Amino acid sequence: MTLWAGGQSNPALYPWTHVKRLLSPIPLAVVGTTVALLALLAYGVLQNSNDTSIDDAVARGQRVASPALTLPRLDGGGSLALASLRGQVVVLNFWASWCQPCRDESPLLERWQRRIKPQNATVLGVDLLDLTSDARAFVRQYKLSYPIVRDGPGAHRRDFGVIGYPETLVIDRRGRIAAVLRQPVTEAYLKRTLPPLLRERQ
Repeated sequence: MTLWAGGQSNPALYPWTHVKRLLSPIPLAVVGTTVALLALLAYGVLQNSNDTSIDDAVARGQRVASPALTLPRLDGGGSLALASLRGQVVVLNFWASWCQPCRDESPLLERWQRRIKPQNATVLGVDLLDLTSDARAFVRQYKLSYPIVRDGPGAHRRDFGVIGYPETLVIDRRGRIAAVLRQPVTEAYLKRTLPPLLRERQ
């Protein structure tokens, strides 16, 4: 065996010694951790792109078909499917009773419900991650007349890209998402967004 200074073997002549070092437990752990981190990063990027695809399309001026949504009514009167509201403009509002901004915007949504209902349009509330009793008390407190469905486990949040409360999507008469607001609604926003959609035919 040819030895270098210090009695070490020449790596050019004996490459398998370096292979053994690469396969030692510490480098393997490093490689495994790196692969896992890269996979996690790729998954996160993919999930984030899925969550923002609706927002991106709307920002480009496009309208995308609304995901399907069928949930039990909060008042216990059976279920309601979003598809059954086709032909109406729908202000789809995601909220929870423990959310203070949701409390702040509720009177405004109720006023707009009364304004748009005669024009074949409605607000549709989706109560998320909430106690049924608290949600019903919320509805009574703010005298909400628009339909409200309950998504207790929040199973539909990802479908609509919902990450906070409140969030509102406006759906046109053909069942397409025309506007997205990831914060509380305002009078100015509703005045700007709804009238053009209300004038559209199916």
